[in-house]
Amino acid sequence: MEPIKRPTRYQEMLNPQARPRYTGIATFFRAPYTESLADTDIGVIGVPYDGGVTNRTGARHGPRAVRDQSSLLRRLHPNGVAPFDTARVRDLGDCWIEQPYTLEGSLAEIAAFYTTIVAAKVVPLSVGGDHSISLPILRAVGAQRPVGMVHIDAHCDTGDDYLGSRFHHGAPFRRAVDEGLIDPNRVIQIGIRGTTNDPDMWGFSTRSGMRVLPMEEFHDKGWRHAAEEARRVVGNGPTYLTYDIDSLDPSQAPGTGTPEAGGITALEAIRVLRALRGIDFVGGDLVEVAPPFDVGTITAFNGASILFEILCLLVESWQKRGQT
Repeated sequence: MEPIKRPTRYQEMLNPQARPRYTGIATFFRAPYTESLADTDIGVIGVPYDGGVTNRTGARHGPRAVRDQSSLLRRLHPNGVAPFDTARVRDLGDCWIEQPYTLEGSLAEIAAFYTTIVAAKVVPLSVGGDHSISLPILRAVGAQRPVGMVHIDAHCDTGDDYLGSRFHHGAPFRRAVDEGLIDPNRVIQIGIRGTTNDPDMWGFSTRSGMRVLPMEEFHDKGWRHAAEEARRVVGNGPTYLTYDIDSLDPSQAPGTGTPEAGGITALEAIRVLRALRGIDFVGGDLVEVAPPFDVGTITAFNGASILFEILCLLVESWQKRGQT
């Protein structure tokens, strides 16, 4: 289809991603929008669901806010990765929930959606939504074999029953172990901190074999130590990357439902992620951006920036698997 407006001087602007960043309809990274999996290698997907939140809701609005802020990012990573030249990166729209008032039914809807994505050999990169969405995504990504996981968060999210439900944003990775979707001996949880009501709140993590790297250790030994530990723990096998925005200090991510003081800075987050190159990542997500609590869109912008780092890791892993 012939475009209505064609460039007369700057022909590179035939590519919408090369046009001024304040133009166009918002998609993730201004990548093409499609619902055709045949045209997609890496699919960026919004999951606007926060039915698993235990306190402050609002993360259902996260995908739209991160989409908008992702238009500020350019096409090339400073380390030389050109994700949109290397792979067919597409905005696949939202995994919207048809019956959002039933928690377990909603998770089943998400799992069915991602089963279709994975069956088409599309690598999923997701934006929540609360952290409960990681469980149904892992039901698709880890269906054939348990995967390792790099988990950056203020909380371990390995709790159990809460107010009558075993499914909520504080429990997805306990359930994922129960269902054989992740190998706890290949899981690292980075940045854990904050208060609890239960002295054994995150005890399942250590008992099951996960490597818990608390914020104190991160602060004392630095981002490089955290990255080295992540590489050691997950090894060479397929690995999922999940990033909760509340891992950042609230000064840099106020727009989240469960903030905890004394967190990672945006710079440290980027340094850690860039040090994870070479791990065989088979999917990833960014969760818990809650725009109603945001200030000046700083949380959504930092979330979009972290999402771009994860995208580049996924593209490199996808390319390496294709070459081998």
